[in-house]
Amino acid sequence: MFNRRKKADYAPLRQKIFWQTILMMCGAIFGVWALYAVVLQGRFANFLVWFFQHFTRMTYEEALDFYWHTIRNHFEEIMLGAMALAFFVMFYFFLNWFTRYFQEIDDSINILVRRDGSKIRMSKEMAAMENKLNGVRETLERQFADIQTAERKKDEIVLYLAHDIRTPLTSVIGYLTLLEEMPDLTREQQEKFIHVTLNKARRLEELVDEFFDITRFNRQDIQISRVEVDLYYMLLQLSDEVYPLLTPQKKSVVVKADESCKVYGDADKLARVFNNILKNAISYSEAGSEIEIEAFERERETVICFRNRGQTISGAERERIFDKFYRRDEARSSNSGGAGLGLAIAKELVELHGGTIGVESEQGMTTFTVKIPFAS
Repeated sequence: MFNRRKKADYAPLRQKIFWQTILMMCGAIFGVWALYAVVLQGRFANFLVWFFQHFTRMTYEEALDFYWHTIRNHFEEIMLGAMALAFFVMFYFFLNWFTRYFQEIDDSINILVRRDGSKIRMSKEMAAMENKLNGVRETLERQFADIQTAERKKDEIVLYLAHDIRTPLTSVIGYLTLLEEMPDLTREQQEKFIHVTLNKARRLEELVDEFFDITRFNRQDIQISRVEVDLYYMLLQLSDEVYPLLTPQKKSVVVKADESCKVYGDADKLARVFNNILKNAISYSEAGSEIEIEAFERERETVICFRNRGQTISGAERERIFDKFYRRDEARSSNSGGAGLGLAIAKELVELHGGTIGVESEQGMTTFTVKIPFAS
C-alpha cells in the first residue's frame, strides 16, 4: 500500500505570519489615518499656521496661504508618501521579527555541527522544525555512535588478528627450522611436523583472508549478475569442500534438495553466502552431529535452510548475530573464531539479491533461512 510521507505541521507559523501581516497593515492604515486626522486637520493645522506666522515673520494670511499651497494642495502626494513610509517602517520591523526564525534555524544547525548533546529548542511556532531537527540530531548521534563502535570493534579485531597471526607463523617457522636443522628425523616425526606446519599455515591463510574481508566489507561498488544456478550441485560441492573441517569432530553434512532445484543470482557471491553460513554451522554444532541443508522452490523464490544442533542462540544474540565484527562468546574463547564478518557479509550479499536472511534457534536446534527471489 502506498504511504504518503507525513508533512510537517507549520500551521502555527503560518498563523503567526498571517496575524503579523494583518497587524502591519492595520498599523500602516492607522498611521495614515492619524496623519490625515491630526496633521492635516484640526489643531495641528492651526499650530502650523501659528508656527509659520511667529517664526518666519509671516502675517496670518501669508502663513495660512503658505499652509494651503504647500501642504493642503498636495494632500494626495503627502498621503501617498505617508502610506509608503508607514508601510516600509512596519515592513522593516516585520522583517526583523521574521528573520529571527532563520537565526533559530542557524543556531540549531550549529548545535548539530557541535554534537555536544544539547537538545534543540525553538519557538512554539517552529515546533515542527524543532522536532525534525531533533530527529536529525538523534539520528546523527546514533550513526556517529555506531561508527565509533564499529571502528573500535574493527581496531580490536585487527589487533586480535595481528596477535593471532604471530602464533601460527611462529609455529610454521619453528617446525620448518626443525626439519631443516634435523635431517635425521624419523619418517613419523617428519610427517608429524609437516602435518602441524600445514595446519598452522592454513590457519594463517584464514587469518589473512579475514584481514582482506575487513578492508573490503564497507565497499559500496559490489555488483551482481543474475544467472540460473544449479543449486543442488552447488550445495553438494560446498559440502565436499568443508569435509576437512568435519572430519576431526566426526560431523557430517546432508543435502536435502531436488536435483532440479535452481536459484537465480550471482553464483560466486551466493556460494560465499552459503559457505559462510555452513562454516558457522560447523563451528557451533555438536561433535558427531549432522548438519542439514534443505533447499526448495516456492512462490517465486528459492528457500535454503541450514540446520545444526548445538547451543541455543538467545534472543539478544539473534538480534546482533548479523552485525559486523560480532562474535559469540564461544568464538571469543576459541582459536577457531573468525573476525565476526561471515554472517554480516552473507546478509549484505543476500540483500543485494533482493532476498532475506534470518535465524531461529529453539531447544538446541538452530536454523538459518535464506530466501532468494526468482529473476524478474
